[in-house]
Amino acid sequence: MDTNMHAEQVAAPGGRAVELVYLTTRPELAEALRARSASTAAGRRLRWMYPVLGTLLVLFGALTVVLDGTVGARAVGVAVAGAVLWALSPLVPRLTPWLLARSFAGYVEKAGEARVLVDDSGVRVTTADSEARVGWSAQPTYLETPGSFVMLSDDKSAVALTVLPKRGILPPADTDALRAILDRNLRRL
Repeated sequence: MDTNMHAEQVAAPGGRAVELVYLTTRPELAEALRARSASTAAGRRLRWMYPVLGTLLVLFGALTVVLDGTVGARAVGVAVAGAVLWALSPLVPRLTPWLLARSFAGYVEKAGEARVLVDDSGVRVTTADSEARVGWSAQPTYLETPGSFVMLSDDKSAVALTVLPKRGILPPADTDALRAILDRNLRRL
């Protein structure tokens, strides 16, 4: 099977296509997940959940000490757990995407080289084992990071995403052309 897609031959009528060829890396995936987390309601909730829960646990531990009149192991444990959550809260926005990217790494490595064609009809992704077409309505929003364009589904958690690394754009000067296609068909976050 010839997986080489020629943009001129497969472009939608009247439109220009942009081709990407790349191996997805764990850092790119982590960057995309971090950006998704920063731009979705679920990601923003995760950011404030740790400090709020930590504060509540510390207050509950202190209240238990005040009401009981003694410093018990349970009250101290609850307060320490709250303090740990509070201390970890700045790490959550960076650690969670890194852990998710790490868990997907095996799948991404197994998929191998991706050849992607983006035109006004959607995105076609071809790997050694599969071929998929992503219509604009399936992932109607996108965001741009320093290294990638990230297409997102419109569900509340934006679970589905497609990462289009800029380094894979052929030729590299087509970054503006890809941005233009995405701007025409998707809503930028």
